[in-house]
Amino acid sequence: MKLVVLACLAAVVVAAPRPQQEIIEIVRDERQDSGDGNFKYEFETANGIVVSAVGTPGETGQSNIEGVFRFPLPDGSIAEVRYVADENGFKPESDLLPTPYPLPAHAIEQIAIAEQQLADGITFE
Repeated sequence: MKLVVLACLAAVVVAAPRPQQEIIEIVRDERQDSGDGNFKYEFETANGIVVSAVGTPGETGQSNIEGVFRFPLPDGSIAEVRYVADENGFKPESDLLPTPYPLPAHAIEQIAIAEQQLADGITFE
């Protein structure tokens, strides 16, 4: 019985209509790869997406990449995200990214007290 129900569910999923996907033309595609870990790429699509990045070999074997991508928002403005990815991780910068709420004054005071205690050599078990 379970097999019949599973087969029916699979048939419904396969038969479900799928939305048509719009094909977006790539209007610019430039790539350079030196083969030694240094690379650069830039591309742009007809709907306004622009991506570019430059990569170099990192000190610990990773690729260090600096890049930016831009895309149009529904209101017509352009969103931009700049980033660095290196041995310290991925670090994006953008007005679109959420920021944490500021700490309340009592929390800042407690952090300052803890830092002072550490500086004075006070430890707790």
